[in-house]
Amino acid sequence: MIWSRIIGTGSYLPERVVTNDVLAQSMDTSDEWIRARTGIGQRHVAAPNQNCSDLAFEASKRALASAGIAHTDVDLIIVATSTPDVIFPSSACLLQAKLGIKGCPAFDVQAVCSGFVYALTIADKFLKSGQHRTALVVGSEVFSHILDWNDRSTAVLFGDGAGAVVLRADSHPGIHATALHADGAHSGILSVPGSICGGKVVGTPFLQMDGQAVFKFAVRVLEEVGRETLAMCGLAVSDVDWLIPHQANVRILEATAKRLGLDPGKLIVTVDVHANTSAASVPLALDTAIADGRIKPGHKVLLEGVGGGFTWGAALVEI
Repeated sequence: MIWSRIIGTGSYLPERVVTNDVLAQSMDTSDEWIRARTGIGQRHVAAPNQNCSDLAFEASKRALASAGIAHTDVDLIIVATSTPDVIFPSSACLLQAKLGIKGCPAFDVQAVCSGFVYALTIADKFLKSGQHRTALVVGSEVFSHILDWNDRSTAVLFGDGAGAVVLRADSHPGIHATALHADGAHSGILSVPGSICGGKVVGTPFLQMDGQAVFKFAVRVLEEVGRETLAMCGLAVSDVDWLIPHQANVRILEATAKRLGLDPGKLIVTVDVHANTSAASVPLALDTAIADGRIKPGHKVLLEGVGGGFTWGAALVEI
């Protein structure tokens, strides 16, 4: 049987760091107010000339180096993003060109904050088909482009960044199971309800969110999909070494771990320094915890995402 394994990880954060105190200089907020409600202390913000594929390129180079393979070994590229460079071509195609790769499939996945889990699941199935051997899976976002920086209820929550993994076909399990879901009936509680028609923006190009509704929905489905994924593997919560949920809000992360009955010490948290980087948050947190030595070979890691759509999913990965 063919399995897929993560053989390399990489990440990239823009140089500019915006602390809560900096935001407090331009809007009615404070470091105390933001930390108490979100756990966020700072976020990275892309330069005006940095786009999704630029961040993805830097993270991808580091993932390939971590995997110890050449760019020519990659035969599938999937980029998860809600903030692509342009309407088309896809950011995946732009990334492909920047990496100097030609001919392999390259496409974007749009599942908002669940995007990386969706993309990882798709890549896993491609590799298990036997038609592909090495996949580059990236979550990359520049949410600073779609924020109303006068709205403290949303602007303080998000940051920019990219995370990438290299998946390689293997005879031993890496990704044990995945589960994906969506329910468009909840689309109104988190969205950017704008579009372009006749050269003009129709609707609003800024992110809008019902925070309380998102919190309740997210905690419920993250518990459900986590248990579903573990059941598919015949494993219990106690078998999980680390939990990496989408890094949206520290209260959501802690509530998810509590509902799963997971030791809080097994929860990976990076939202305090990265803020919510949407599709980039899970691979960023994964790379951070591997780099600092917490996640080691053989560890079982439960990755979870939930985002606008609404979409949600999970993957049980053995490193």
